[in-house]
Amino acid sequence: MSKLNKDTLFKGLTAFLALILFLLSVGILYELIYSSRLSFEAFGFGFLFSKEWDPVQKLFGALPFIWGTFVSATLALIIALPISIGIAIFLVELAPGWMRQPVSFIIELLAAIPSVIYGLWGLFVLAPVMQNWIEPLLGKYLGFFPFFKGYPLGVGMLTGGIIIAIMIIPTISSISREVLSAVPGHQKEAALAIGMTKWEAL
Repeated sequence: MSKLNKDTLFKGLTAFLALILFLLSVGILYELIYSSRLSFEAFGFGFLFSKEWDPVQKLFGALPFIWGTFVSATLALIIALPISIGIAIFLVELAPGWMRQPVSFIIELLAAIPSVIYGLWGLFVLAPVMQNWIEPLLGKYLGFFPFFKGYPLGVGMLTGGIIIAIMIIPTISSISREVLSAVPGHQKEAALAIGMTKWEAL
């Protein structure tokens, strides 16, 4: 088989695989819309903005779930972004060579843990710690914020945000590390040459 035919075959195969990925995405979107049609038929788009959830009365409001997803994801990003970027900077610019590979491996190992394990760990280990130690402390010193008011339950948005943050740290740090590694060396040298400190160059 000639090189041209191999290239054409490889190009066709990769295009076919990309098409399958696109069709899978379309299929998932279709299934989501099709499976939720009964909700839209019964309640219209109003169920997206309703807070009531009463299966006995057949009232199903999606707003608490949408709001909970938004709040927990925002908290996770607030917690995970500085940690992840700090890890990336340390591994690319500051860590000695012998340390980079083991630390990178340990961080990326977090991504291999199934989410159900994180959930169980959060429920049985993190939630009691939050309830007995962290939330009373936050309520005592930051209780004037509505977010920290109320009885400490342990299972709340903050606990969920911490668990999600731990789950997304490997992804964000990996992407940040690749971005920092892609910066040309001469740009860093130029920044140092015009008088910037190492941190300013970073």
